Amino acid sequence: MIRFIRADDLHLYPQLRDSMFRDRADQFKTRLGWAVSVDGAGYEMDSYDQLNPLYVICQGADGGHLGSMRFLPMTGPTMIEEHFSHLLNGQQIASPRIWECTRFCLGRNAGPHVAGRLMSAGGEILHGFGLDAFAGVFDERMIRIYKRIGAAPDILGSDGQGRDKISLGLWRFTPAARSRVARRSGLSEQIIRHWFQSCFGQHSVNPFIQTAQ
Repeated sequence: MIRFIRADDLHLYPQLRDSMFRDRADQFKTRLGWAVSVDGAGYEMDSYDQLNPLYVICQGADGGHLGSMRFLPMTGPTMIEEHFSHLLNGQQIASPRIWECTRFCLGRNAGPHVAGRLMSAGGEILHGFGLDAFAGVFDERMIRIYKRIGAAPDILGSDGQGRDKISLGLWRFTPAARSRVARRSGLSEQIIRHWFQSCFGQHSVNPFIQTAQ
């Protein structure tokens, strides 16, 4: 299933929390060789995890992490603003209706539908909170994944060549795109919406509204 969890509530799901941060360490440090910090518990965490972000987590039948991503509004500190602003080509994204998506992670045991289910949940976030888009920086290997699940972004800017190329994308998720991604994820839009409403209620309120004002 998909869970939508604020950082302040992760302690309610200790197995899911532990496996998510350890899978992040495995993906970003061990497999990709990024210069990220891993603590004594085997967690990969950074300063943005301290800002009470919203995590979208695909949970396996055993209660552990299969895949996840992290959201913060573009009105506060973000990785795009502080580390990747050169990809904006002089533009600015500072809107409570646009969120940054980071730390897209797939565990080693993630099945072929996990990426699609995460992106489908991202589309539900846009719909449920009345957002315009979410933005994220990705490397060249992710383009194949996005195309496969029918969720290719609008590219705002790129830097580098070949395997070292990174891009900044904007995902808008029209109703047609949401339906397409849901089909390819193997889940209906209704079940994704049910999980979203189980967390936020039928009349969802932007959880960052206080920090976005």
